[in-house]
Amino acid sequence: MPEGMVGYDEDLYLWSQQQAAALREAARRGVNLPVDWENVAEEIESLGRSDRRGITSRLETIMVHLLKLEHSLAPDPRNGWIRTVERTREDAESLLRESPSLRAQLPEMLAEAAKRAMRYAAVALEDAGEHDAARQIKRTGIRYTVEDVLGDWLPPGP
Repeated sequence: MPEGMVGYDEDLYLWSQQQAAALREAARRGVNLPVDWENVAEEIESLGRSDRRGITSRLETIMVHLLKLEHSLAPDPRNGWIRTVERTREDAESLLRESPSLRAQLPEMLAEAAKRAMRYAAVALEDAGEHDAARQIKRTGIRYTVEDVLGDWLPPGP
């Protein structure tokens, strides 16, 4: 493995970015092989982007359920929401182990996911007849940190 390059099994996201750049550089140099360099590079790059999208989606799911736990008065679904948070945290950590370089992007991914999570949680609570809780979410927004979302923290109920 050339110096500065990471292995596929070491960090999928970083590997995909490095390989895409290497393919594009080979194409610029005019390596004489019958390869669709740009599209091959794009496909390899998309491998890493899918991990990023997967983590962002999981952050969103966790925040939706944290918001419901924080604002909902309904006692029955709480255990299911907690289990979803726990399971989704494990899924996110699994993806981060495969692509550890994405940890540096967690604050950005959290911000992307927060807008949708707030909207989805508010709609779910409105659908359940919890209009005050939905308004509270819209009024206060989300103040969760990466540690809140991926750690062991659970919000106290309302």
